[in-house]
Amino acid sequence: MKLQVYYKEQMVPVIMKEHGYQNRLAVPRFTKITLNVGLGQGIKDAKYLEAAEQTLRRISGQQPVKTRARLSISNFKIRKGMIIGMKVTMRGKRMWNFLEKLIKITLPRVRDFRGLPSDAFDRQGNYSIGMREHMAFPEIRPDEIETIHGLEITIGTNAKTQKEGKILLDAIGFPFKKSEKN
Repeated sequence: MKLQVYYKEQMVPVIMKEHGYQNRLAVPRFTKITLNVGLGQGIKDAKYLEAAEQTLRRISGQQPVKTRARLSISNFKIRKGMIIGMKVTMRGKRMWNFLEKLIKITLPRVRDFRGLPSDAFDRQGNYSIGMREHMAFPEIRPDEIETIHGLEITIGTNAKTQKEGKILLDAIGFPFKKSEKN
């Protein structure tokens, strides 16, 4: 069963009942997922820039947007207007497909994976995941990789608090670490 259909038909009524929401629209939901790659040491390397762009394009199915420096920072050898990263924002059907792929395929493929930390929420209930290697995604073929880079995934929700964000991610089966607090 697709994750979006499962969430809407199975989990929303359960969340409403357990947490006392009066209306289906009051239940927290996903708004967007943003993938971000910071170029770091590869700012001057065109091959690294191209590899990061190709990776984001394969993973998301969309053309990445190049982010540019707003200020010059001499200590980091950054000039105003230089490309310092890339990002992709997914909404709707692509967002749900990516979320399903992330939970069911990608995270289990991460080396030494023991669960995600449950304290990576911001005040609004958005969740951020940092990956050291982009190799865990099924679209990436290891034999074609020349450079390995990190990737940041931010899951945007319309939750108003960290607690509501955790409720939402728990409902769809996010693999959080088991601890004494939970």
